[in-house]
Parts: sequence; C-alpha cells; structure tokens
Amino acid sequence: MVTDEVTDVIDPRPTRRLDVPFQGLIVDMVSDEVDLGEAGGIVRREYVDHPGAVVVVALDDDGAVLLLRQYRHPVGAFLWEAPAGLLDLDGEEPHIAAARELAEEADVHAGSWDVLLDLLPTPGGSNEAIRIYLARDLTPVPDGERHTREAEEADMVVVPVPLEEAAAMALAGRLHNAATVSGVLAAAIGQASDWATLRPVDSPWEFRKS
Repeated sequence: MVTDEVTDVIDPRPTRRLDVPFQGLIVDMVSDEVDLGEAGGIVRREYVDHPGAVVVVALDDDGAVLLLRQYRHPVGAFLWEAPAGLLDLDGEEPHIAAARELAEEADVHAGSWDVLLDLLPTPGGSNEAIRIYLARDLTPVPDGERHTREAEEADMVVVPVPLEEAAAMALAGRLHNAATVSGVLAAAIGQASDWATLRPVDSPWEFRKS
C-alpha cells in the first residue's frame, strides 16, 4: 500500500438506532445496532452523540500562543487550554464560532484565519469532531465590548506562551488537553515549514456532524 492510500474514509455500516438512554444539555448517549458484515457480525455500540467543537491556536505578533487556565470538573483539574467552544448554535459556520470563542475567552479578534488540523479525539466512544484553527494578526476587543465570563470561565486567566515553549510543555506532560496539545504541536510543525501545512478557512470538513 502506498502512503497516498493511507487516508481516513467515511463509510458507515448499516445501523439501527436501539435507544437513547441519556439526553443531556450538551450531549446524548445513544445505543446503535451495527451490521459489520460476515466477519464482524451484528454488534451493539453505545457512544456519545456530540455537536462538535472548534479550537483556536492564537499567535500574537511575538510568536506566542494564548493559553487559558480553566477548571474542568470531569478530571477535577485546572488545565491550560487554547480558546475553544461547542458548535451548538444552529447555522453558525465553524470559523465564525471560532472567532466568537476567541473574542469571548481571550478578548482578542484575529485578522488572519487558517485551518490547522481536524481531529476525532475519541472515535471509539464519541462522534465528536474538532476543527483547530490558526489565528494571527491579533487585536484586542474594546473594553466596552468584552464578554462577561461566568461559571468555570469567570476567573479564567489568559497567558501568552512562546510557541516553541508550549510545544515543549506538551511533550513534557505539562499540558493535557488533547486538542490543545495537538494544535500546539501542529502549529510548531507548521511554523517550521513556513506555514506550508495550512489549509484555507473554508476547507471541506467531512467528519463534521451535519
């Protein structure tokens, strides 16, 4: 097999929905009966039905990435993360959602946007798809237009970290958010190649939930 053929392909197996044992504010748990053919037979699979999300690796003029300190209850920890948010507004384009989240969480706008990376963070247990953007040419949101942050975001701290240092932190086990680690490392690789790895902001996103 040549490397050009090593590409993820969407090819869903015949499926019958059995149950939705849990419906939440953000995600649902669903149970499907899946026909895997003669070799695999018919199996039952339960997974999280997720709306998807966007993440922003925002680089300032000094080449530092903006990281946010936020409490994450499921793991009981304060994590340093890139700005991010759910695709939970009907009709909102992903890059518009990313720009909104960047303004709300980091108090900056970006004049330049590119696609950095697409992820399926837990494909064995969730259909969540994440698109990670690179945002540059940052400018501050005017004081009177800034978002009022609440709950876990109320005491959010924003810190610029040099990209190379952030990449080293990820490899040293100091950063744990999967999308942040992936985005930081992808940005470091992209910067080393003079950003030849970037894709246009409107690039197709096959795995995004329709």
